[in-house]
Amino acid sequence: MKGRWRSIGLPDQVGRRAIVTGANTGLGFAVARVLAGAGADVVLAVRDLDKGVAASLRIRHEFDEALVRVVHLDLASLASVEEFAAAQLAQGPVDLLVNNAGVMLVPRRELTEDGFERHMGVNHLGHFALTGRLLPALERSPAARVVSVTSLAARRARRLDHGLGLEGEYTPMGAYSQSKLAVGLFAVELDRRLQAAGSTVASVLAHPGWSATAVAQPDDGAGRFVVLSRRATALLGSSPAAGARSEVAAATAPGVAGGVVVGPRFGVRGTPTPRSVGRPMADTAEAAWLWDRSVELTGVRPPIGG
Repeated sequence: MKGRWRSIGLPDQVGRRAIVTGANTGLGFAVARVLAGAGADVVLAVRDLDKGVAASLRIRHEFDEALVRVVHLDLASLASVEEFAAAQLAQGPVDLLVNNAGVMLVPRRELTEDGFERHMGVNHLGHFALTGRLLPALERSPAARVVSVTSLAARRARRLDHGLGLEGEYTPMGAYSQSKLAVGLFAVELDRRLQAAGSTVASVLAHPGWSATAVAQPDDGAGRFVVLSRRATALLGSSPAAGARSEVAAATAPGVAGGVVVGPRFGVRGTPTPRSVGRPMADTAEAAWLWDRSVELTGVRPPIGG
């Protein structure tokens, strides 16, 4: 692996096992490709198995000896999360968990099969349950990292909506922004609790800047704002490979501390740079509330202190 990946200090990943959600396309595919090219054993955790297999073949075509496996995971289903995690726990330690998958700008309020607003259910609650269930495998690694992917859009959410998207007026960007704020609150709180428990697992945030990623989203019934937002991003956003640099750096760069956010130096573009999280994501009271509410909603209590 050369060029942009060496520029962020990508070390060899031989002997490490990585799980990347949403790895069949966009940012997730770019991350999985890079990790596999660096020698990691990569699990492509995907909702669409056919697309996952196609992605794995693309990686193997480029890297003959790549270790990639495709496993079904639907983050909109807690039952699917439980089944996936049980199978992965049986495979041994996990060194990297990249919580990349997401939905964006769903035109109308939709619910997951568990009754969650879709942005919140997939982007936050599904990953909360997945991370909680996989923590025993992460703890068996000497230096595991959990990478959660937030967005610049989280800045639009000044405070967390305690209805978690199920109450009040619905707007696609508002719901997406709320879910990405929740991702940030969870990631920082997770690292806080891991450190308090003396764990060697680190929780790190990443954001890709303005990236033309292929985030799962419905096409029918999109309003004018959603359509214009998608077109602007497709035209002006950076490529998924460029956007994925932040996730790869958060997952692998030496010296990255838990509880920080890794993103482009200039906000929308630039070399991935670790920074302290902004005030809304650093709100310990809101993070504690969200943690407890997430446990209540998912039935998953991550096995760490607190």
